[in-house]
Amino acid sequence: MTSGQKKGTFSVLVIGVILGIILWGGFNWALALTNTEEFCISCHEMRDTPFEELQETIHYTNRTGVRATCPDCHVPKEWIHKMVRKIQASNELYHHFITKEVDTPEKFEAKRLHLAQNVWKAMKSTDSRECRNCHDIESMDFDKQESRSADRHEEAIDKGYTCIDCHKGIAHSLPEGYDPGEDAPGEETEEG
Repeated sequence: MTSGQKKGTFSVLVIGVILGIILWGGFNWALALTNTEEFCISCHEMRDTPFEELQETIHYTNRTGVRATCPDCHVPKEWIHKMVRKIQASNELYHHFITKEVDTPEKFEAKRLHLAQNVWKAMKSTDSRECRNCHDIESMDFDKQESRSADRHEEAIDKGYTCIDCHKGIAHSLPEGYDPGEDAPGEETEEG
């Protein structure tokens, strides 16, 4: 290999490393940007209904000052699961920008039950993984809970329930037409 070929190979390698860093950095920047509450509520569909509802719950304002944001509950923390969720979210962007299926409060309410059922199904399939990022049933001190809550959490452990089995409506209003009798373990809503 001649000196000129070595310089050419080295130049290609350096350019490749620089481009790789730029692309990976750009990818991570975009990933971080789209994983913020500000991004989530930049669409009026999310800002005007789900976000307003969240602001009225203990997940938004509480005695400890710990606040859950949209991504805390709707985006996995682990990289592989996060990438899968981001790919799924591209469908939501399609519906936002192209079909405009929920671009008015009336359209949102008409689809709310279907949208909620999709989220509940996903949460059930992951054993409420995003809930468990903050809430670990094994670490709960049942003696410090109200007796009804402690009894229900012990039952959940015994019967293998996951958080979403009992806590639908904890951060957003339950959809019109939702029938809690259709769910096996029973329901707790915002009060529960």
